[in-house]
Amino acid sequence: MDPVVSTRWLLARLFEPEMVIVDCRFLLSDPEAGRSAYTEDHIPGAIYLHLEEQLSSPVGTHGGRHPLPNITELTHTLSKAGINRDSVIVAYDDQGGAMASRFWWLLRYLGHERVYLMDEGYSAWKKASFPVSAHQAVRIPSQYEADVQQDMVVGVEEVQEVVLNGGSLLVDSREPRRYLGLEEPMDAKAGHIPGAVNKFWKDVLDDQGRWKSSAMLKEQFADVKQEQEVIVYCGSGVTACPNVLALHKAGYENVKLYAGSWSDWISYEGNPVATGE
Repeated sequence: MDPVVSTRWLLARLFEPEMVIVDCRFLLSDPEAGRSAYTEDHIPGAIYLHLEEQLSSPVGTHGGRHPLPNITELTHTLSKAGINRDSVIVAYDDQGGAMASRFWWLLRYLGHERVYLMDEGYSAWKKASFPVSAHQAVRIPSQYEADVQQDMVVGVEEVQEVVLNGGSLLVDSREPRRYLGLEEPMDAKAGHIPGAVNKFWKDVLDDQGRWKSSAMLKEQFADVKQEQEVIVYCGSGVTACPNVLALHKAGYENVKLYAGSWSDWISYEGNPVATGE
């Protein structure tokens, strides 16, 4: 099944017992904005998970600006939210799917198959006059058993190996100006990992802000060989996830996330930095 579902698909299944809806709204510029928006109103029954509190670990010297959450803590969070291996999970945000894609990736990383992302986001849901609620549902705790898929993620050593010897394709998901090193609003150094190609994550969406079809995405990634290992990164490992999801949707099977991404790469003094094309 397609990992991206429509607002209507979710509406039709809103009250199914195994359905869990996760609100992932979050603004990097205002870390409390998403939670405030959720408190105001959300899709009925949705729970809220915060990018920096539940879906990331605290920032350290290395690991980037949004290190992967501790697996034990993440499974505890999911259990507390009443999520188990039988749950059908739909995540949404209002950031073009960037934050919800991070959640989708994390659940896939835990070995969860039935996790989806709602197309278009919360504003589209509300604009369609679909039901909203300010009520925060009480969830009966469950027991989440993780089956961690270690082959979905790479660290700095693997990326250093690729820079030295090739073999995998590095995909930089940031906007072109950051990739080129013309500006860097978030991190200490500008530029990209040598050898990486630029595929801006927002290009997975059409002009209406909807996810492109599998056929359109296949065309978009036509220069990426199906059999090649692809390692995707961004600034902190969050907006790389829409590209990972898009490649998955386009039929690519050997796609990995460099979780620490650019902010981790530049935390190591000796790592080379490229600018320009």
